[in-house]
Amino acid sequence: MTLIKTTALLTAALLALVATPAPAQDGPQPRLPVIELTAGMYRIQAEVALTETQQQIGMMFRRTMGENEGMLFANEEPGLRCFWMHNTLIPLTAAFIADDGTIVNLADMAPRTDTTHCSIKPVRFVLEMRQGWFAKRGMKAGLQLRGRPFGN
Repeated sequence: MTLIKTTALLTAALLALVATPAPAQDGPQPRLPVIELTAGMYRIQAEVALTETQQQIGMMFRRTMGENEGMLFANEEPGLRCFWMHNTLIPLTAAFIADDGTIVNLADMAPRTDTTHCSIKPVRFVLEMRQGWFAKRGMKAGLQLRGRPFGN
């Protein structure tokens, strides 16, 4: 893919993100259904955000998050995925994940900021964990997560 096409896709994704504000929200959304994922020997309890509304609200307004808890954003089609932390109170790391569970790239995200953090290529999945969770365990791009969404 040429740089021009990549830039155009990224721009379109960012414009779509800006043009689609999150629904008015005064507090965290109720806990979503949880699935278990594994990263090496570590188990992750991941809430699954499937709908557009669930994904727009995400982790906003939550004050706590368990050590091995996260939120998996699952989409039907691959695309450039961009995240920001408006109204999110907990520092997070986003893992952008390929269909087979391989981490494509990681992005540390500061709370209460509107800075966007995007996948470096189209993905269907993004896993948010407490900031530093992956680094503390020596996990980087290329690591393969396991679990039902990834077919392994």
